[in-house]
Formats: sequence, C-alpha cells, structure tokens
Amino acid sequence: MKRSGKPGTVLAASLVALALFTSYVAFDTFVIPRAYAKTTAQVQAEGTEAEDGEQDTETAAYTAEDTEAVNPSSLDGVSAVSAKTYSDGNVSITVTTCTWQDTTLYVADVTVSSADALKTALADGTYGKNVTETTSDIADEVNAILAVNGDFYGARDLGYVIRNGVLYRDSASSGQEDLVIYADGSFSVISEDEVMAQELLDAGAQQVLSFGPGLVENGEISVTEDEEVGKAMASNPRTAIGILSDNHYVFVVADGRTSESAGFSLYELAEFMQSLGCTTAYNLDGGGSSTMVFCGEVVNQPTTNGSTIKERKVSDIIYVG
Repeated sequence: MKRSGKPGTVLAASLVALALFTSYVAFDTFVIPRAYAKTTAQVQAEGTEAEDGEQDTETAAYTAEDTEAVNPSSLDGVSAVSAKTYSDGNVSITVTTCTWQDTTLYVADVTVSSADALKTALADGTYGKNVTETTSDIADEVNAILAVNGDFYGARDLGYVIRNGVLYRDSASSGQEDLVIYADGSFSVISEDEVMAQELLDAGAQQVLSFGPGLVENGEISVTEDEEVGKAMASNPRTAIGILSDNHYVFVVADGRTSESAGFSLYELAEFMQSLGCTTAYNLDGGGSSTMVFCGEVVNQPTTNGSTIKERKVSDIIYVG
C-alpha cells in the first residue's frame, strides 16, 4: 500500500507548529499586557481628567534630612553607614543604610499615626497580567513617601490578591503562604490551603500579598537554613516587611549580585528581620525587583545580573503615604 505524504515533512511541520505555540504561550505569559480591572483611585483620576481636560499631577513636596546613623540591629557585625529621616506629624520614617555579611541593606523604620497610611498600589492603577511599571514610577503616581516593590502578582495565575480592601483574585495556590495586613494594621501569615480569600476579606483584610514565605512568626524565625524561593540563588537581592508593634513597621531591602554587595539567603534575611525586633516578617519579591524609594529617590542599587544598575518593572508596590 502506498503511503501518502513524507514523514520528514510532517515531522518538520509538527516541530514548527510546536515551536510557534510554545513561543506564543511564553509571549502571552510574560509580555502581552492584559488589563482586568482599574483601581478605584485610577478610575477617579481618569474621571477628573475627563472633567478638567487634563489630570492633576501635582505631588507633595517630601524632604528627607540627614541624621545620625544608629545601628538598627542587635546582630553582631552590623555597621551603620548613613541615615535620613522624614516626619510630618502623621508619619515618621528613618531610612538607615548599613552593612552585614558583606551585604548592603536599607532599613526603613516607619511609625504612623493610623494604619490607613500603609497602602498598596498597582502598576498603571490597573489589576491585570503583565501590566508593569518601575517601583519609582508607581510611587510617584500615588505620592508615596516610602515604597518598596510588592509580590509581582502579575507574573502568576494563582495566589490571592487583595489590595486596599478590594478582592481581585481568589484562586488559591497550594502550599502558598501569604501576608495579611488587616484594617487595624496588624499582620498575620496564612496558608492559602487553610482559608479562602473571601474569608480573609470578611475578617478585615486590607492587603493580601502572595509571595513569601513568612520569615518571622511570633518573634521566631520560621524558615530553615536551606529553604529558598523556587530556583532562587542562595544569595539574592531581597525585599521584606515586618511589624514591630502597633503602627510601627520596618521595610528592608538588601542589595545583591554585585561586587559591593553579596545578597542574602532567606535564613539570613529572617535573622536580620528578627534582630530588628519583628514579631511578624514576610519575604516579598526579590532579585531584580528589589527596590526602595524614599522621598522620590531610589535609595538602593537594584540589579538583575549585577552588571547593570537598573529598576525592573513590577506589578505592584507597598507604600506609606
């Protein structure tokens, strides 16, 4: 019986089709932006623009002043280099640059008069996939006094997303640990296997960040010495947030992957957060995303590969403002 077609031709066509499909999936996952919802603030801003013909871009004039650098940690070997402060009666922030374990850290000690000052913001004021801006651009848009990168929710299809009291995504990721920030400003670390997003919202969750893991719980380190995030290297740029007491928080960014700053393992980051006095501390997106902005300036050295100091575009930020 005569066979129709050439096996080699069919195989080649199949391989080409597979390659094109794989390329499309990768492009759709990491490149093509898809907007799903605007935040309330963005809708209001666009309404103002439509009424007035142009959007009001006036921003508050924040000023950081130099102050005496004090060792922010109880760990041996921490050396404080410099410090800057900001205070307006409702918010008090001191950002200290220090070194430990061949790593440069930026520690923001934050006291607020109301938990309402602790907020999150999305890139372009939009919840979506591959909608990104730099941390500094998002911070500028919301007049943030202090900001760090968030959990980069837009790079994943699963994991709870609650921002400023709005539930955007309720699809759970098995084994995922989230940071919950409640309306009263308190923190807790939860497992998505054990509670639904709507239950968290009903309990007063204002922010739910889905990256992790938790670093410190009840004042004790909650990661092991060999624990890591996915396929991350042991020493990385890192971003973390912790709570010290009521309305008293700490934001930490560690530089890494450069000749000047090695970076941290998760356990080292947990040690540092515990030494600051955190009762709860949580690991946010790190690597090239790790960025801290204070009074309109990027204070750290964000990098993906160490050869170029440049901000990575991200999905979201946590900020004080």
